[in-house]
Amino acid sequence: MIWTCLKSVDLGFLPGLIDEGDPRGVREQLDDKYRYGGGWRPMPGLTLRPDRSLKYPGDPPLKPIAVSQLRKEVILFYPHDWLCVVQPDGSFEVSRVD
Repeated sequence: MIWTCLKSVDLGFLPGLIDEGDPRGVREQLDDKYRYGGGWRPMPGLTLRPDRSLKYPGDPPLKPIAVSQLRKEVILFYPHDWLCVVQPDGSFEVSRVD
């Protein structure tokens, strides 16, 4: 899987946790492989804007710093270790993966 970094950033162990050979989606893989870090815990209240920035009420928008794709899921990585997984229908979930 190829990550496109939009800024100079170290993605740490994250790319190694997502396996193209695993038939599960990103969320399921991270929930299983990232258990020591808390698993996948969706954060409610965030809005994904058309420019792919994340917005939480009262906070400034966060722009993605890296992007990848696993099959039909788009994976967006943001500052402060936020990860967004966007489904083909536009629905999404965001979790902190620090």
